[in-house]
Amino acid sequence: MRRNDHDVTDQVRTTDADAVEAEVLRLYRSRYPAASSTAIQTAFGDALRMYNGTHSDYHACDTEYHDLQHVLDVTLAMARLMDGYERGRVNGSPQLPARIFTDGVIAALFHDIGYLRHKRDRRHRYGSEYTLTHVSRGAKFLGGYLEDRGLSDRADEISQLLHYTGYERPVSSITLADRLLQRVGCMLGSADIIAQMSDRCYLEKCRDRLYPEFLLGGLARKTLPDGSVQVMFSSGDDLVRKTPVFFSNAMRRLDQDLARAYNYATSHFDGQNLYIDEMQKNVRYAAAYDARNDASMLRRAPPSTLRPDVRPYPQDLVIW
Repeated sequence: MRRNDHDVTDQVRTTDADAVEAEVLRLYRSRYPAASSTAIQTAFGDALRMYNGTHSDYHACDTEYHDLQHVLDVTLAMARLMDGYERGRVNGSPQLPARIFTDGVIAALFHDIGYLRHKRDRRHRYGSEYTLTHVSRGAKFLGGYLEDRGLSDRADEISQLLHYTGYERPVSSITLADRLLQRVGCMLGSADIIAQMSDRCYLEKCRDRLYPEFLLGGLARKTLPDGSVQVMFSSGDDLVRKTPVFFSNAMRRLDQDLARAYNYATSHFDGQNLYIDEMQKNVRYAAAYDARNDASMLRRAPPSTLRPDVRPYPQDLVIW
């Protein structure tokens, strides 16, 4: 049986940065044996320090859904999609060079960095309050980070990749001249979706962790032009019940906006797309949960990667 803190293969512990880094480097080195992996290793170390709160300028991660496990899971999925692209590449398709593989991994590691609060921030108490703007914040941070790391020639392009994971800008408006890099952007947006929705504890995380982020970030309720408030999600339980609808919308985005890049996982896994399989299991279970109206069905215990002293939301926030 698949473990709660492991990936879709049950082979890689997604709460362990060293384990995920080792698997990403294995894929990278098997495809580019003569290329340097220094930039990837440096990015893993820097991302880990930021999420753990040992960076001099940023607080530790306090978003319990968009946490380190999510970031590592997305990074692993991203590396697999890029590997699958190369495995299934046909004549005429451009080769994915080591440089762009590296860019994809770095973008994945920092794709949600916009949730982290700067230590000078006096306006926000929780990272979830940046939900609606976290992608743009992350892209801005990543551009500066890459310049500091001596990658200023690629800073703009790599930071643009983050917009494929969000809804602040339509995919069609993202300005990347390199068509291969556009494809990598579609892979990143796809990795973000398939990694989280295939998580073994996805439904429990939606109920107990994502809904509080939606409340703090302004997605649970919508203010209409006439000033009235539309309730999008009334509780964590309601969010779980609407999972099948969200899945349909996610598949539409994967197929249309992100050009079915998730299919590269099929090549990586030699004919089976484990991510889509696990996503569908979660959706079927959500439908059964809705039909039976039995809260005891959601009993898995997701691992926690937040520091013990970090609170993800106010104690008086009503989740249920």
